[in-house]
Amino acid sequence: MDIAGLHHIALICSDYPRSKAFYTGVLGLAVIAETYRAARDSWKLDLAVPGGGQIELFSFPGAPERPSRPEALGLRHLAFAVPDVARAVAVLEARGVSAEPVRIDAITGKRFTFFQDPDGLPLELYEA
Repeated sequence: MDIAGLHHIALICSDYPRSKAFYTGVLGLAVIAETYRAARDSWKLDLAVPGGGQIELFSFPGAPERPSRPEALGLRHLAFAVPDVARAVAVLEARGVSAEPVRIDAITGKRFTFFQDPDGLPLELYEA
């Protein structure tokens, strides 16, 4: 198998307009395509992640909640590389999103922090 890279990460949200505003307006991800699938009463929003890859944001009526803390099985968090964590945190806070205090990765020495999307999915900013 020759894996060439990560193509996309799929997320299911509870409030499509709120999550769309968060991922496009707060995080600044560009829309590739937006599709309403009437048969499933579902939206699919394809978002470009700078540097490659995509996030697929889905809405499904009545989707069950998934536990995410503490350390539940499955996806632990989604990390975004940024050149300056402190600057990225300032942008988040100016847009009404709070982040945890910035920490230092004991293994790499890089700065990082966590924040949450509108559904409580843990997101990380990691200094590249």
